[in-house]
Amino acid sequence: MIKNVRRTFFRSSGAVLLGLLLTMSAQASESLFSTFDNKPAEIADYINNDKWLLVMIWASDCHICNREAHAYVDFQFKHEENNAQVLGISIDGQEKKQAAESFIKRHEINFPNLISEPEKLANWFEKLTGQNWMGTPTLLLYSPEGELKVQQIGAIPLELVEKFIQRESARKTAAAEVSTQAK
Repeated sequence: MIKNVRRTFFRSSGAVLLGLLLTMSAQASESLFSTFDNKPAEIADYINNDKWLLVMIWASDCHICNREAHAYVDFQFKHEENNAQVLGISIDGQEKKQAAESFIKRHEINFPNLISEPEKLANWFEKLTGQNWMGTPTLLLYSPEGELKVQQIGAIPLELVEKFIQRESARKTAAAEVSTQAK
């Protein structure tokens, strides 16, 4: 009797464990974003309370993305120790993953990159912004607190992003000073 109970318990526990592992595996493959080594990831994983996060959504066959990639590499190099960082998101999907990896290598990308399936990213973008997905490049700018502040479809001079960050940071500092003085 006890042997039968143990045997049944271990069989059902094994089935539960197998089911859990399969569910986790399916969730990982269904995740909106993944790293290039196939680990599920989220933009929130890259939010840093001290830095702005500039998200560049790109495709390996996008002419503008290829032309502008060096500017994002420079932006990352210039700001990574101070007030901002870059995160790339490829919409090449698993089918064109090798092309995306070639893009990263060819442009000597110095910031983290995620990969997503085009349809999933388009749906996510539309829910996030309320705008139709138009294509690449698309930029998103998150505050250090993780609030989406800017969305831009198409290329934009990164000097404008720098000016926006400076203005918003100065505004935040001034508000904090006023708050401190009022106490």
